[in-house]
Amino acid sequence: MKRQSSQELAPDVAVAGVDRAGTASPALAGAATEPFDAFYRREFTHLLVLARALVGAAYAEDVAQESMLVAYRRWSTIGGLRSPAGYVRGICLHKAVSVVRRRKVEQQVLGRLAPSAPPTDGLPPDSERFWAEVRLLPRRQAQVVALHYALDLAVADVAEVLECAEGTVKVHLHRARATLSTRLRGEEEGR
Repeated sequence: MKRQSSQELAPDVAVAGVDRAGTASPALAGAATEPFDAFYRREFTHLLVLARALVGAAYAEDVAQESMLVAYRRWSTIGGLRSPAGYVRGICLHKAVSVVRRRKVEQQVLGRLAPSAPPTDGLPPDSERFWAEVRLLPRRQAQVVALHYALDLAVADVAEVLECAEGTVKVHLHRARATLSTRLRGEEEGR
């Protein structure tokens, strides 16, 4: 029998009341939970938006579905948390990082055999260019930008999802905005 690793519960996202193995504290274990299907219907669209911002349209649905699959398998624990949505968003962030790493390795191995047109997802060209630049940011900056702008979360909510201080989120947002401003302005001047 395969032992589930703590990495399947987003190792870089710790949640209060849950140990590294994803076990809820006794106080949370008996908490009433909503049915998973209601949670799924309410949160899947948000996960899809977050994933699209971090990995692009081609991989977004897979990342969102995989995140929900982890939540489904562990719903008895995750459903009793103070913020199941925040925890599952953390799983989504972790899975997005894995996809980006895997894509980089694939590109290195396969090289660029034939240029192909990027998939169109109906976003305005400026929007797609913006999110492409976001995906080039350092991992944590890209996550903060995606949570703040794609999901319209407040700084406090982003800090809760990422389990860091609000000041840290503000620093990452500031740095990301400065980098994006420079890159996008330089791209406009180059035309």
